[in-house]
Amino acid sequence: MKKSRLSEVQIVKVLKQHESGVSVKELCKEYGVSAATFYNWKSKYGGMDAPQLKKLKEMESELSRYKQMYAELAHQNYALKDLIEKKL
Repeated sequence: MKKSRLSEVQIVKVLKQHESGVSVKELCKEYGVSAATFYNWKSKYGGMDAPQLKKLKEMESELSRYKQMYAELAHQNYALKDLIEKKL
């Protein structure tokens, strides 16, 4: 997936501007994004502020570590089961 030109903090700032009354069309023109991109940001980051965004990033990285741990353990489990079946 293509990385955004704006950081998450900047995206939250854009959404706060929209909440204060600036139109979507003006914001899209100012930041060089499409309306679809703006609404995707709104669905993902709507209602967040900087501390909540930091917490979200921490939780996403923790989830990523857990998924990696599960994948490694599942691989070891399958290998051990295969080894046991071959010995029997």
